[in-house]
Amino acid sequence: MTWTGAGALLILVLTYAGVAVGRIPGLRLDRAGIALLGGAAMIAIGAIGIEDAYKAINFDTITLLLGMMIVVAHLKVSGAFRALGGFAIEHAHAPFMLLVMVTLLTGVLSAFLVNDAICLVMAPIVVHVTRVINRNPVPYLIATCTASNCGSVATITGNPQNMVIGALSGISYPAFTLALAPVALFSLLCVIVIIRIVYRAEFSRPAELSPEVYRGRMLPGQVLKATIVCVLLALAFFAGVPVAKAALIAGAFLLVTRAIKPRRIYREIDGPLLFMFAGLFVVVAGAERTLLTPDMIAWAKNIGLDDVWRLSGFTAVLSNIMSNVPAVLALRPFIPGLENPERAWLVVAMSSTLAGNFTLLGSVANLIVAEQAKAAGKELSFSAFFKVGLPLTLVTLLAGTAWLAFTF
Repeated sequence: MTWTGAGALLILVLTYAGVAVGRIPGLRLDRAGIALLGGAAMIAIGAIGIEDAYKAINFDTITLLLGMMIVVAHLKVSGAFRALGGFAIEHAHAPFMLLVMVTLLTGVLSAFLVNDAICLVMAPIVVHVTRVINRNPVPYLIATCTASNCGSVATITGNPQNMVIGALSGISYPAFTLALAPVALFSLLCVIVIIRIVYRAEFSRPAELSPEVYRGRMLPGQVLKATIVCVLLALAFFAGVPVAKAALIAGAFLLVTRAIKPRRIYREIDGPLLFMFAGLFVVVAGAERTLLTPDMIAWAKNIGLDDVWRLSGFTAVLSNIMSNVPAVLALRPFIPGLENPERAWLVVAMSSTLAGNFTLLGSVANLIVAEQAKAAGKELSFSAFFKVGLPLTLVTLLAGTAWLAFTF
């Protein structure tokens, strides 16, 4: 191995370790800073040139994520999410129906919009409702984060790792949804059933649920505009319009308004996430150029990644070690060389997402809900989540893998 190759390997390992942990001891670098530093280091040692680094960044992914962030931000700021959530929960008249409503609403919204953003909206609503009616908030909060992960499996726009896979694989939006929507639906039903069993005491205690949910200030004209744009955006996705192009146009169009100041929308955009993506693209490209050899491609086949079950298990473990987006990018060099790349990408999308339900630390969506609950004085503990996350992850991964093995 050359000095450049050894340096690239060291940078890859350190970058992924830092992204997995979330920080570097003694420094104030976060995941975005670590990824950018890793990308810059790859350029500095000559593993990849600056021009090639520009080309390594998949701007379709960045553009799609940015466009969807703007759309979701407009729905949030206009009050559309609060209105929809409030309306749905006000019509749940028993604890179990509240669980069903929270699960389905979160899951369906997460299927078409970025799941992390849906958790930011739904978690405070759930905390408020459970406080008003004096219920244990934990099962409903767990339903919020696990349903957001499960629902997001269904589409390319459901979560960041699916966006990366959509851009890298070339799989169309309708084909992706047709393959994975059944997995998402089954997983949402599993969320309801498993939480109902694990927290049966909560649902055996009767209550009359008719809370008045505080919906905040709503801008009816902007809600209508955002709703129409979202419907047209979904139609464009299924009609075959490139998803990045459609999302960017929709987001830019929503910025044209007199009711909402643009800076309110800009504050909702997760800039660090975009930076992290850019940095990781360069890190992986640098490692690929210096380290990827025919022997490594052969290694992927030798360990059986062509097999749906082994690939699913490998992806799930990798996602829990280094988080789902870095795991997807780490697998990128090996997927095109497999026997059925399209099936492999779908397996990676399914497994990397559902693996996020294994522990409270398994996905950003889980951490968002936990932080929102903590801010409201409610604790979502690791052990409480794991009682649901363990069986849910095992059942949904087994079912999802079996579905893809059978259909492909």
